[in-house]
Amino acid sequence: MRHSKKAVEIFFFAVLFLSALKLSYCQRNMTELCIEKEKQSLLRFKKSFTDPSNMLSSWDTEHDCCKWKKIVCDSSKGHVLELKLQSPDRNSRLGGKIDPSLRNLKFLRFLDISQNNFDGTDIPDFFGSLVSLEYLNISSCGFQGTIPSLRNLSNLRGLGLSQMLDVDDLQWLSNLTHLEYLDLTYVNMSKIHDWLDIVNKLPSLIELHLSGCNLDHFSPIDRPNFSSLVLLDLSDNNFKSLAPDWIFSLSELESLQLQQNMFEGPIPNATHGLSKLRFLDLSRNKFNSTVPDWIFSCSNLEFLSLNNNFLFGAISNEIENLRSLRSLHLNVNMLSGRIPMEVGKFCNLQNLDLSFNNFEGNISEVFGESMSECFIASLEVLTVRANRLSGLLAEQLGEFKNIQSLDLGNNSFTGLIPANLGNLSSLTTLRLDNNKLTGDFPLSFGRLFSLQVLVIENNMLEGIVTENHFSNLTNITIISASGNQLILEVNQDWVPPFQLNTIFLNSWNLGSQIPVWLQTQRNIGGLDLSNTGISGEIPTWFWNLSTIDYLNLSHNELHGRLPDVMSPGWIYLSSNKFSGPLPMITYGVKELDLSNNSFSGGISHVLCNVSTEYTYSLSILHLGGNQLSEEIPDCWMNWPSLEVINLGNNNMSGTIPRSLGMLAKLLSLNLFNNFLSGPIPSALQNCSMLIKIDLSGNDISGKFPGWIGTVLSRLRILIMHSNSFTGEIPPEICKLNFLHILDMANNKFSGSIPNCLNNMAAMSSETKLMNFSGDITYYSYFLGIFMESASVTTKGQELEYDTILSQFSSIDFSNNKLSGEIPTEITNLAGLRSLNLSRNALSGTIPENIGNMRVLESLDLSRNHISGEMPISFSSLTFLSYLNLSYNNLTGRIPLGAQLQSLTEFSFTGNELCGPPLENTCAIVGKTPSPGTEEHYPVPEHDVDWFYVFMALGFATGFGGFCTTFLYKKTWRNAYFKFLDEKIFNKLGIS
Repeated sequence: MRHSKKAVEIFFFAVLFLSALKLSYCQRNMTELCIEKEKQSLLRFKKSFTDPSNMLSSWDTEHDCCKWKKIVCDSSKGHVLELKLQSPDRNSRLGGKIDPSLRNLKFLRFLDISQNNFDGTDIPDFFGSLVSLEYLNISSCGFQGTIPSLRNLSNLRGLGLSQMLDVDDLQWLSNLTHLEYLDLTYVNMSKIHDWLDIVNKLPSLIELHLSGCNLDHFSPIDRPNFSSLVLLDLSDNNFKSLAPDWIFSLSELESLQLQQNMFEGPIPNATHGLSKLRFLDLSRNKFNSTVPDWIFSCSNLEFLSLNNNFLFGAISNEIENLRSLRSLHLNVNMLSGRIPMEVGKFCNLQNLDLSFNNFEGNISEVFGESMSECFIASLEVLTVRANRLSGLLAEQLGEFKNIQSLDLGNNSFTGLIPANLGNLSSLTTLRLDNNKLTGDFPLSFGRLFSLQVLVIENNMLEGIVTENHFSNLTNITIISASGNQLILEVNQDWVPPFQLNTIFLNSWNLGSQIPVWLQTQRNIGGLDLSNTGISGEIPTWFWNLSTIDYLNLSHNELHGRLPDVMSPGWIYLSSNKFSGPLPMITYGVKELDLSNNSFSGGISHVLCNVSTEYTYSLSILHLGGNQLSEEIPDCWMNWPSLEVINLGNNNMSGTIPRSLGMLAKLLSLNLFNNFLSGPIPSALQNCSMLIKIDLSGNDISGKFPGWIGTVLSRLRILIMHSNSFTGEIPPEICKLNFLHILDMANNKFSGSIPNCLNNMAAMSSETKLMNFSGDITYYSYFLGIFMESASVTTKGQELEYDTILSQFSSIDFSNNKLSGEIPTEITNLAGLRSLNLSRNALSGTIPENIGNMRVLESLDLSRNHISGEMPISFSSLTFLSYLNLSYNNLTGRIPLGAQLQSLTEFSFTGNELCGPPLENTCAIVGKTPSPGTEEHYPVPEHDVDWFYVFMALGFATGFGGFCTTFLYKKTWRNAYFKFLDEKIFNKLGIS
């Protein structure tokens, strides 16, 4: 027993010793787990980097590399398995070059260096030798060049290469048979024509990201074998034509993204159903069908975006099946009908955007009492902007306690703003602009303490606004309430609780002075106090608001002189009473409108005395309607960004400076109503981007240059009236295919009207006018501030066109010395609305096909030598509201037509015309053709009437002679009755 006990003790101590020895060994291994060769490789790897945030500060020689941050090791053998070096933000990005020592990590399975900055370097070739890699992500690293072959990485399950790279060959992808995740976003694959065949050889693929790859077609493969695909992203490419049906038959798909392509036609049917689909984005294409029913059967959908297409029709009530939806975007389509009431019962919906459609009806039908409580609790963003919704705003909108953004703008809502909108404690954005809302500015808005953006412009609100309305709006940064009749009444010493970035109060009544409380605002970027009744001089402190980038004080009663240096980016001070010399402007000014004031003197000190070390960015310069004088300076080369110049309605003299030809970006040149002389400089040929030229009301002379028609091919408006041009109108003018306003009146042009006017394509039909003209109304960065306009003589008066300028077409050659006939080709301008050829020496007849100009509203051919009759086709001019044919040599009857008979006698005076509306009737009433026929009227009296007279007299004489002889000569009578007895009565059986 004693020996046995001693043996047990010896065994026990031996076990303790061995255990201690093992623990010591394990502790040693745990402290020195890292393999030295791999550690040294990692240190060299680190040394090649720039590390601005010390993200790799734990990588040093004293510590075990397996304990370094961003590294995972094999716990038993110490090999480095994972490198997770993704940068968390822009300030932490690694840079430099990647040392090839990384290839020593033979067991590396996971490598992520995405979101870093290796700008200007190629992807290292040795990445292809890391054969143990199962995941490689080098996305958004700033690599350049071509993607190297990675064919040896046969163990890869995930590959992320997303960035601007080129690829010439993707055949190596076929070797990566275990690949489950592939991201080639923004890789230029335009040279890869068999991309679908290659990807089809990846049987394990679950996610495929090919967004922004410059793909424009699908390879010939019929139906790829994507039976396991869960995510497919083909967005932001150039795919054209119809979307392939096979995409919509991938039954395992959970996410499908095809947005920002050019798919057209109907949305294909999902033949096998996409019951597992959770994310569907088909936005920004050209799909033109109704929303297909199969989408409403995808009950698992959480995100649905069909916005920016051409979808039409009503939304089916089957939408109620999409109870899992969190985001629904159907905006910018042509959907119509009523918004389904079922939408108001979606308990998970957080974002709903139905804006820019044709939905109609009363908003209370959807967002009224039928809403579910869970829908009210879940919705965070509601946008139904720009539809045809009407009626009163639903009181129930005030129950959306969690809503953060509410946009009901651009509809037809009427009545008062519900007071309970002030209960929306989570609301950050509220837009009710461009409706018909009435009443006052709700005092309850003062409770929206989370509100950051308030847009209620262009309604019919009125009443007084005080500081109480803003008492709790401590977070608001944008107030846009222009276009209302509101009155601001605050104390002179009021200190607002907010710091605004944008203040738009156009058309408010602000009192007689610029509000003093603006001095407390340190962050104002945009300020619009136009048309607010403020007057006096601008106080000195106002110009210390240095953060202002956009300033609009136009249409007020402000006067005095402006400071020497104007610095905000966008300055609009038009229609005030400012006087004195023009202020100097800095290189940061982008748009400057000082028009319709009383500035005097020259403009040389503004344009020529500038620093050459800066590039001046001014794009719009509007100084029209002042009292500026002297010559236009020849130093426009200092302003290379200019797009619009307006010096009209001033007293400037001299010639047009040649340096204007150095403004390659110039779109609109307006020098009208000055005292300019000399010819048009040939240097303007360099301004090939010009859309409008108005040089009218000057004394510009010489022949009209033909190069305008060949070089300035983009011209839409050309106004040259009231100058001293001589010679013929050059035929090159017919090459201006975009031109739709041509005014050459009141000059000394001679010769004939060019017979090629029908080549001016924009005016050849009403449809082409819309296509060619485009929207040239606005040039300004801030739409609506600088509006293009043109003064056109039409309907016997001078009219100013602005908002509909791009849809108006006119030709005016009046008051020249033109001769010859009116070219018949002019009648092919079916989109022309105004034609004035008066006060010339034109002869011949009016073209027979004048009726082809069916949208013609104004026609003036007065005071010429035109002869003949009015063509019957005049009856087809159903839009004609002004006609002047006076003082010509026209004859005959005025054709019948509702428009012609509604005109006054002045339209026809000085001719030999007859019939309504003239009192003198035509002498012989013949058959009057109905409007639209080609049958001619009876020949006028002095030409044909005697024919009918002599014919009648001849018939009467012959018939009278026969009757007289018949009565007095018995033998004739007997012979006649005998003939009747034998030939007629016997045949009839009459005895």
